[in-house]
Amino acid sequence: MLVASCEAQAFGTNCYVVAAGPGEQCLIVDPGIGVLDRLDDLIAQHKLFPAAVLLTHGHLDHTFSVAPVCGARGITAYVHPDDREMLTDPAKGLSVDLTALFGGRLPYSEPDDVATLDDGMTLSIAGLEITVDHAPGHTGGSVLFRLPGATSSWDAEEICLSGDVLFAGSIGRTDLPGGSTPTMMTSLRDKILPLADDTVVLPGHGPATTIGRERASNPYLRELIAAPGRFL
Repeated sequence: MLVASCEAQAFGTNCYVVAAGPGEQCLIVDPGIGVLDRLDDLIAQHKLFPAAVLLTHGHLDHTFSVAPVCGARGITAYVHPDDREMLTDPAKGLSVDLTALFGGRLPYSEPDDVATLDDGMTLSIAGLEITVDHAPGHTGGSVLFRLPGATSSWDAEEICLSGDVLFAGSIGRTDLPGGSTPTMMTSLRDKILPLADDTVVLPGHGPATTIGRERASNPYLRELIAAPGRFL
């Protein structure tokens, strides 16, 4: 399996390309702001053919380029229904200060073809089997994408594309519209902690990590481990 990434120009958002191998169809995960040229170079480098776009959640820094990416290739964008409205109106996921910052100045458009993601579903696209886990807290529709992990870079049973649910050493913020700290902690307890220690985590921002490393050092996971009944 091939997993490659490029960083968007704004907010350091990681955009991932996942394929069964070079020269195959691929999935694009979270095409953010100013990522188009870098993404095109990555696709050309590995001779890939995009088959769909997967969105870990609806925030603008993860979805900004979804319409041009999908429109240029006639492909579908997948998002959880609880974040669907942000593809129509990104301001619904922004704080007051971020809304003032963008102020409609970015030329955003909604993708033509949008399909929804359900908790526990398996997507069979581009020769890949992707398990979807609904993990709200950062947004109401945040999801994890899990798939078998054997790549040239990692020898792991599983890879988890975690969006803004889990980062190396931290978690996603919960103070934006649709965010909830108790809900986030429940998602971490129910969807993150059960994963195997050697699961490679590819987050929406920052470097890759593993579940084992985060279990041992991430203060939010350590809090859950120390008080497992707190969020029951």
